[in-house]
Amino acid sequence: MILVLAEVLDGQVRKPAFESLLVGHLLGRELKLPTAAAVLAADTAGPAEELARFGASDVFTVSDPGLGRYTPDGYATVLAELVRRHTAAVVVIPATANGKDLAATLAARLECDLLPDVTGIEFEDNRAVAVRPIYAGKALQRLAVPDRRPVVISVRPRSFDAATAGTDASPVKVEEIKPERLRAVVADVVKTVTDTVELSEADVVISGGRGLKGPEAFALLEELAKVLNAAVGASRAAVDAGWRDHQFQVGQTGRIVAPTVYIACGISGAIQHLVGMVNSKCIVAINKDPEANIFKVADYGLVGDLFKVLPLLTEEFRKRKGA
Repeated sequence: MILVLAEVLDGQVRKPAFESLLVGHLLGRELKLPTAAAVLAADTAGPAEELARFGASDVFTVSDPGLGRYTPDGYATVLAELVRRHTAAVVVIPATANGKDLAATLAARLECDLLPDVTGIEFEDNRAVAVRPIYAGKALQRLAVPDRRPVVISVRPRSFDAATAGTDASPVKVEEIKPERLRAVVADVVKTVTDTVELSEADVVISGGRGLKGPEAFALLEELAKVLNAAVGASRAAVDAGWRDHQFQVGQTGRIVAPTVYIACGISGAIQHLVGMVNSKCIVAINKDPEANIFKVADYGLVGDLFKVLPLLTEEFRKRKGA
């Protein structure tokens, strides 16, 4: 069996879960194994019903108050028991912030191999090969999925298309598993209120850098983001200057994004930033310096004053969308 963990946030299945489910289906077809999904939460009814339409052979649910918020102890204990009960050959986990932590913890619990941050799956001589970036994205590593089972694979968000919904619903099976005594619990979560979509799941990301000259100029990006239903990011220089919180940083020491469209505003294109966005399908750069490094990776470049360009872009998009 291929077992895919569906990450749940605020009662909703997160988009990376459907991408991981597609990876599960790819592996299952090649390895001739069924693909099942697992939902761990305080209340799994809604997420399980949603997942049941996406082609899994089964949807296993574990409901417990201790699973309401992610903890390494609780989630690893429950998922490890699911793996043992159903003899899962491969466990696929979205490589979100929580998923990266869980994948490593689970692999340690199961004493098995871990293939982290996978961005591609290939098949050669009846073997699955996982592709992952290394050396800050300068090279790709190809790893044959080991024959020794189980194997844990974490999948970088937005590296694969999402699985598509079907008409038939998969059976939902309730599993009775209690998390172990938790050594640490999440007492509270403080969220930053924003009018834009979540950075790692956005189809369009608009990021600002040192060229914005101050935090006030991010209002220009936020206005355009509202029109395009985009997320707003920032370069390390902007974050280090205190203009934006670290959770919005795109780059090697921040978030890795791969949206359909990435718009870089006043960003020079240092290597640590490029690592975080170079896999975007379309990159648009706005910078007054025609020699800026960002233009080397951009599909479209606009040399000009962003303080003049952004309002014009916002107005033009608003007209075209009828907003």
